[in-house]
Amino acid sequence: MAANVQWIGRPASKEHEHPYHAPPTPSNPVVRGLPLYYGAKIITSSTLIQNLLWGNAGFDSLRNREELEGVEPRYEPLVVKSSGTRVSTAEALRTLSNEDWTSGTPSEKLYPGILDYHEAYKTGRTTPTAVAKVLLPLVRRDVEIPSRHSVAFLSSKVDLVMRAAEASTQRYEEGKCLGPLDGVPVAVKDEEDVTGYPKCVGSKLDLKDKHDATSYCSADQLSYITSYLLTPDRDPNHGTPLNPHNNTYYCGGSSGGSAYAVGAGLVPVAIGNDGGGSIRIPSAYCGLYGLKPSHGRVSIRPTSNLARSNGVAGPLAANMVDLEISYRVMAQPDLEEPNSALFDTPRSAASTHARKKALGISKEWFDRADPAVRQACMDVVDYLTSKLGYEIVDISIPLLHEGQTAHAMTILCEIPSGVSALKDLTPANQVLMSVGSKTPGVDFLQAQKMRMLLMQHLAHLYEKHPGMIIVTPTTPNAGWSFDPQDLKYGCSNGNMSLRSMEYVWLANFTGCPAISVPAAYLEPEKGTGRIPIGFMGMGEWCSEDELLAFGYDCERYLHDVYENGRVKPAAYVEVLEV
Repeated sequence: MAANVQWIGRPASKEHEHPYHAPPTPSNPVVRGLPLYYGAKIITSSTLIQNLLWGNAGFDSLRNREELEGVEPRYEPLVVKSSGTRVSTAEALRTLSNEDWTSGTPSEKLYPGILDYHEAYKTGRTTPTAVAKVLLPLVRRDVEIPSRHSVAFLSSKVDLVMRAAEASTQRYEEGKCLGPLDGVPVAVKDEEDVTGYPKCVGSKLDLKDKHDATSYCSADQLSYITSYLLTPDRDPNHGTPLNPHNNTYYCGGSSGGSAYAVGAGLVPVAIGNDGGGSIRIPSAYCGLYGLKPSHGRVSIRPTSNLARSNGVAGPLAANMVDLEISYRVMAQPDLEEPNSALFDTPRSAASTHARKKALGISKEWFDRADPAVRQACMDVVDYLTSKLGYEIVDISIPLLHEGQTAHAMTILCEIPSGVSALKDLTPANQVLMSVGSKTPGVDFLQAQKMRMLLMQHLAHLYEKHPGMIIVTPTTPNAGWSFDPQDLKYGCSNGNMSLRSMEYVWLANFTGCPAISVPAAYLEPEKGTGRIPIGFMGMGEWCSEDELLAFGYDCERYLHDVYENGRVKPAAYVEVLEV
């Protein structure tokens, strides 16, 4: 390790050897429709029922575990690798503008991206104002006949959008554009604050910042691009966007509106949040690229983080180039936020060409995916090892089932502390939050000991295998289809939620960065349109640059090797061609 590199908060490297065991079959009741609507009211008013459901979820399983004896609790997984390399936002934007992105662009690109918009503006083929005029009728829900796309958008302020677009158009005319993102439409999840826009996080609450501020991770972009506020997934309060590849499937949660907006071609990049896979799962379900950054790296100041020790903001994007550009803007260190201020300015993925290429695979864990999903992801592994020089490292990770329980318990304690009135949440979230809030202090502490144990073990693995990326399917299942009545009242399906989060939770709980890339498409169980499959890599703390390079390698597989290549959904809108 170079002498000028400093680790802050890195746990001691310690191997914890515990044989893998598959989790028991979950037995949470599946409730939907009116039974859920009225059941939520009963559950939230009954401590007895809440305690029964808490025990049924297995949250008491961390008590008296010998493995946790002598382990100190870890309350926040902030780990920073810093060399003190920081440049101003203006310099970072200049670097992005001057970089050669051609090597990262697929030979046949189906999804227009940031650079396509940028080039169209520079050449005068179109303008940000013209693009805004095309998009607004598609995304507005405050018109007489909203389009089918509008359900993904909670709000689109015409005056703010047009003002930003016109200012961007003028900069291009004067040869003074601010960088590749100038004038490019970007959408923001209804969990960040944007000046002039409401915020309710899918509820009936007013959660807008009292000073009408804009979250830092959005501010550097929204000062010079058009923006639109997105709904979350499975939102009976405001409407649920349906998967653009197959409208009998969800987009995935909770950044489902973000995934729809990008997947349907309305924007090349959207901002999401990830507390338990909520960037990566929608990216996988909608065939996109999604990055969950290292814990604390992306500042959302002054927005309150509802899942303080698990949640992060990050991008969902149409292509890898879009993912890298948007991440490098979002992750510019915020010197007024204590955690973000510790990080270096993100580097180019191209600077990691000499990196070690190792794929860590926990076979028993990987093999829990549905057979077709497992095979699709192993095909990517085979390509990476046979064509691009990656090597496989057999690894084991202890107490994975117990760790997932600890993560669920933790985040279900954190979120209710930031919500003033459960009755204004969706029925399914009323149930989750009321049950999670019954966690006793001793069980919460046991969960934080589990976090430390897992972080120590990961530190051991990354020390033993430098540069290793732990790979799994993003989800073990191929999408999530729904019952039509779920759109009105929602659905409480803890079994499916746990299943879909089987791989993603570890990065949130331990603070590691992780990327999801599209790997394949499978035939659906219902409806029309093949279902995208996601492949995930989780790197060591602060290894986003290496993960992005890995993502580019996987993108080549999808475009150049996978049979029939990447798929564009039927719902796709060619904004630049309208």
